[in-house]
Order: sequence, then structure tokens, then C-alpha cells
Amino acid sequence: MIPMPALLQITGPTTEPHFGVWLVATLVKLIVVFVLYMLGAALFTLAERKVSAWMQDRHGPNRVGKGWLQPIADGLKNFVKEETYPAAANLPLFILAPVLSFVPAFITWAVIPFAAPWGSRWGVIEMVLAPMPVGFLFILAFSSVGVYGIVIAGWSSNNKYALLGGLRSSAQMISYEIAMGMSTIPVLLLAGNVSMAKIVNQQAFETWNVLNLTVAFFIFLIAAFAETNRLPFDLPEAEQELIAGYHTEYSAMKFALFFIAEYCNMLTASALMATLFFGGWDIPFTLWDNVAPHTGLKTLLTFCAFASKTLFFVFFFMWIRWTLPRFRYDQLMSLGWKFLLPLSLGYIVAVATTVLALDAFGFARGSVPFHTGLILMNLAAVVILFYIVDRGRLISPASSRLNRRDLDKLRAVSAPHPAPRVPESGD
Repeated sequence: MIPMPALLQITGPTTEPHFGVWLVATLVKLIVVFVLYMLGAALFTLAERKVSAWMQDRHGPNRVGKGWLQPIADGLKNFVKEETYPAAANLPLFILAPVLSFVPAFITWAVIPFAAPWGSRWGVIEMVLAPMPVGFLFILAFSSVGVYGIVIAGWSSNNKYALLGGLRSSAQMISYEIAMGMSTIPVLLLAGNVSMAKIVNQQAFETWNVLNLTVAFFIFLIAAFAETNRLPFDLPEAEQELIAGYHTEYSAMKFALFFIAEYCNMLTASALMATLFFGGWDIPFTLWDNVAPHTGLKTLLTFCAFASKTLFFVFFFMWIRWTLPRFRYDQLMSLGWKFLLPLSLGYIVAVATTVLALDAFGFARGSVPFHTGLILMNLAAVVILFYIVDRGRLISPASSRLNRRDLDKLRAVSAPHPAPRVPESGD
């Protein structure tokens, strides 16, 4: 067996690094990703407060280290708070539920490529923790496990409000997971592979999927809000109705784990949107970052590009929270089953038919005529969906089922009537 110091002195880049180099690189990537991931989840709590304060024209956290140390103060508070357990709770499941909510959100990051490969002197090192050939299927499988933590938390608390929140969350996440999975099938049709690296490379050398598959991105975006329990789909923890939903009986760090899991899910969903539809780590308008030699500068710049796209969607999550009202529960389920699911199925048929037609006409995959045909089909789908079918009625949480005439009648009935005239003494 070659000792590690001698192994690290091997010169000359190779296609596959030695097992020892691969192991060291994987451990370093694991530590860096874990630290950045947890640090980002903590700082997003501060960013959410700052963004909301900016939108509401007020000051956010500005006392503890001028606001920058507020996440540390919140963490210390949760560490020293007393752990409370309901008398009638199922304690093993009650303790396990926060872990089941947090772990799946963190594991899905293992297959998301966050930068271009680095051609080191010991071999080409992939900038992904686990470059699995079925990475996309891995994400779908593990992201669906998070609902178990929420359902178990609601049931094991032996609290009716927590149980209602858990049941709501299970119905909501199952409903929107179907639409989310269906919306990604057109991405796989164009990439021809379920590997996340292949999906990024296909967009890097051709066109970002958001141009070819705008409707699929729209469906994925809505489903991501529902999957992360963020406004306008935060029905499982609606404070006005369910106190705090499925985590009503939780305290201290178990309570904080649910919120850490929410922000981790938000970060993962943002990274997925950037990877599947916006080219991942690809720097737009250039192929310099996609071809050899794979230098450290390319790896660093592509990581910055990936981080920029991901942080934009994180900000978009926060922006929507302080902009849109909450959906009613019937509107939430109706949107998922009656609108998004049929739309995703119809869009799969449209994309597959267009791809087959373009292949039949002899247009090569990735050529300009091929993508022009896809973009024209996509533009027609967007016009039909938003300007003919919807027109602001289906997607709006404030839309009414009444027609204009009945709505005018209700407004006339509920309008304040003028006060009767009091006769004066001279009348």
C-alpha cells in the first residue's frame, strides 16, 4: 500500500484519481459542503428578517452584533432552553420526527454538482459529493421521505392541531410531488439521461432548459413552494388556524430542527431549479468553462455562478412570502390536482411530440433548428396557458368562482346604505 505523503506527490493529471486521493477529496468536499450548507441555513434566517424589514420599510435585527450575530443568539437560546415532552406523546417517534425532516433535505445535496470539475495533478476531481449515474432519481426518492417526519411529528404529539397540520402536509406534499416529478420529465427527454452532470452539460453546450421548457419550470416552481411549505402554501403550519401546526408541542432544538429543515429544503429546491433549468454551474454566453483544461480558476468561477443562481431563487422564496396571501386549502388541492397535474401531463405529450417531429424532419439534437422548434412550441404553450386559458383566474389565491354579474349583486347587497334623514324642527 502506498503511503499517503507519497500518494499525494504523484504528478500528471489522470482521468480517474487514485482511491486515496479520491477519499481525501471526498472528505474535504463533505466538510466544506456541510459547513456552507449549515452556515447558509443559519444566515437565511437573518436574511429573511432583513428582506421582510426592507419590504415593510422598517429595521430588521440590529442589536446583536448589529444584526449579524442574531442567528448565533437564536442558536444559543435553543440550546439552553428546556426540553418539554407532552405527557401522552409517543416519545421515540416524537424525538425521531425532527431528524426525519432534516436528514432528507441534507442528503439530496450529495448528487447536485456545484462547480466544474477540477483537473488537479492527481486526476480530475468532480465537484459533487456523489456523482451517481441516477442522481436525479436519487433526489426524487429522498426528497419524498421528508413528509414522514412531518406526519410522524403531528401524530406522535397526541395534539389535535398538530395532527391536522401533519395530515394537511402529507396530502399537500403527495399532491405536489406528482406534479413536480412530471414537470422534470421534459428535462430528461432533452438530456437523454438522469445524471445531474449530464443535464448540466446538455444545457452548457446547447440552450438552458428555461427557454425550451418554460411551462415545466413554472410547474416545478409552484410545486417547490408547496414542497417546502412556504407561503402561499404554508397550510400545515397556519398560525391563525392550527397554532403552529405539526410542531405545536415541540421546543428547544427539536423545534429549531424543523425550521432548519425548512430552510435547507428551500436551499435544495433553489439549487435544483438552477441545475435543471438554468444551466447549473454553467457561465452563460461562453464555452470557456466547459472545455479542457479544467483549471482551478474555472472551478472557482463556476462555483460562483452556481451560488449566484441559487441565492437568487432563495431571495425569490423570501420575496413571495411577503408578497402573496395564503391559499385556502381547497384552492391548494384544486390547483395541484385539477390544474398542475393535467398541465404537466399535457406538456409532456407536447414536448415529446415536438421532439419526435423535429427528429422526423431530420434536425439533429442540439442544432439551432432543433432548439428553434422547441422554443416556438414553448412560446405557443406559454401564450395559450397565460393569455388565453388562465388570464389571472386559476393561479391567483384571491380569485372567485362567481361570475362578474353575481359578484356585482353581492357587492350591491353588502354596500352600506345611506342613513335615513332625520327631520329637523322646521320641517
